[in-house]
Amino acid sequence: MNLLIVGTGYVGLVTGACFAEMGHHVMCLDIDQKKIENLLKGELPFYEPGLEELVKRNIQAGRLFFTTDYKTGVEFALVCFIAVPTPSDEDGSCDLSYVLTAADQIAKHIDSYKIIVNKSTVPVGSSQKVKESVKAVMSSQGKDYPFDVVSNPEFLKEGSAVSDCMKPDRIILGVDNPKSASLMKEIYSAFTLNHDRILIMDPISAEMTKYAANAMLANRISFMNELAGLCERLGANINEVRVGIGSDTRIGYQFLYAGIGYGGSCFPKDIRALRAMAKEVNYETPLLEAVNTINERQKKWLAEKMRRHFGDVSGKTIAIWGLAFKPNTDDMREAPSVDLIKELLASGARLRLFDPAATTKAQQSLPSHPDIHWCRDEYEAAHQADAIALVTEWKQFRFVDFTRVLETMMGKAFFDGRNQYKIQEMRSKGFEYFGVGVSCK
Repeated sequence: MNLLIVGTGYVGLVTGACFAEMGHHVMCLDIDQKKIENLLKGELPFYEPGLEELVKRNIQAGRLFFTTDYKTGVEFALVCFIAVPTPSDEDGSCDLSYVLTAADQIAKHIDSYKIIVNKSTVPVGSSQKVKESVKAVMSSQGKDYPFDVVSNPEFLKEGSAVSDCMKPDRIILGVDNPKSASLMKEIYSAFTLNHDRILIMDPISAEMTKYAANAMLANRISFMNELAGLCERLGANINEVRVGIGSDTRIGYQFLYAGIGYGGSCFPKDIRALRAMAKEVNYETPLLEAVNTINERQKKWLAEKMRRHFGDVSGKTIAIWGLAFKPNTDDMREAPSVDLIKELLASGARLRLFDPAATTKAQQSLPSHPDIHWCRDEYEAAHQADAIALVTEWKQFRFVDFTRVLETMMGKAFFDGRNQYKIQEMRSKGFEYFGVGVSCK
């Protein structure tokens, strides 16, 4: 089937490449001419494991195309996916302007039946707004072609987005027409050969499902972080508590890791948007407010631990291992590392920073500062440092030569923001080790 994907960010590019891999002919559209030129050369705008190979292979196979022209894209495709940004407004609500602009551009060039699919994370009720906007544009042009609007939220995790797309847990389709439901099931049929994971529901419920999923995951993270603080004060170990409760099949282990808070493009934004939607209908959401409050507090954990350990971090040299909000991505959006870096710089610390993939984007996210030194690996970052802070749990940090690390450090403090290491092992190596939710007694 011929498909149009509007937007070449994480969702759009991954979805488009995976559709092409399954045999569809896919045209990805973006208004950024430079980005499209780079994509045509196989140069991606972000790092995602496995995606570059997928894009190049399907360009060469003649199934994946790129354009900046809506007329070309809409005439090419039966189904038009909208996968553009939906940033937060000042009040936390979701900005729909990019979605509606894309929908209007599609409407201008409709010349036959089309399915317009909301792939972006959009507020509940957005499908109806898109439908009304498309009707208004066509009416202004004297057109009256049939079309359907479908809600098809994404559930991709950065760092494993290709795998998530190729082997989905579920595919949510919010539809109000059997014809569009049938065509959408046909598009996704190759992804569900072994097990039918397609769930059909109304568009409003589909939109709500996306927010509910991210809110639940964020809730689990904040719950563990709140317990971690209590564990430290009572002398318990959050890592052992995690095993104890995760073994309960009603709970499970996923997203039960204590750390320094969540970041990225989804959880923070979606929690804010869900709270804003609730406020619009005069519904209180104290649980969502608590999830957000706990997360913001948790981002300060590392800096507070350092201040308690050193008394004053002014003049101290701190190595920071990992800058991206999670491993296997270069995404710096709302990364906990940014909060930590800004706080330490304001306190007079000198910083040595390293990330395996996110250095370039981190340099764009952080202001130039004389007390920041960018390093080529974790060993250079640790050189002459008074302390190390693990912020992003990249796999290459799991088996570090700690003897080599200690030989070049000025101090011995190690602040593990992801509980990647075991307290007794790190202390036996000679470190003054501090984990999240782990008593230091």
